[in-house]
Amino acid sequence: MDAIQTQAGAAVADAMQVVMVGLGSEIFALEAGLVREIIDPVPTTKVAGARAFLPSLINVRGNVVPLADIRVRFGMPHRPETADTRIVVIDIEIDGDPVTVGIIADKVYEVTEISRAQTQQTPRLGMHWKPEFVHFITKWNDEFVIVPNMEQILN
Repeated sequence: MDAIQTQAGAAVADAMQVVMVGLGSEIFALEAGLVREIIDPVPTTKVAGARAFLPSLINVRGNVVPLADIRVRFGMPHRPETADTRIVVIDIEIDGDPVTVGIIADKVYEVTEISRAQTQQTPRLGMHWKPEFVHFITKWNDEFVIVPNMEQILN
């Protein structure tokens, strides 16, 4: 009986709750624990001299929140908003400080579980992204998905 309980506990520890989001043709799995809410696009305020991937601010329930376009960090082309565009508001710790950031997503698919047991090493060749931006790569619905290292991307 203990072996069965140990296997069940290992399976739970192996599972990771994520929010599946699309950026262009890529699918990313954001750790669900980081996600505060998902909202429709809202008006933005450009910030003069801001970093290219953090170009503007938005109002989220009365709070000023920086809006990140992580596609810039990944060297992906800009895409205009569509009916599927959403802002994923995340709470993250950067340099020891809690920060709330909005992330532009072309599409939000679903909240699901992925398995850490199916993770793949981030290949050194063929990747056009900095390896430190990727926690790991795994499979979801027979497609490879990237679990990004949001602390590194936003820092």
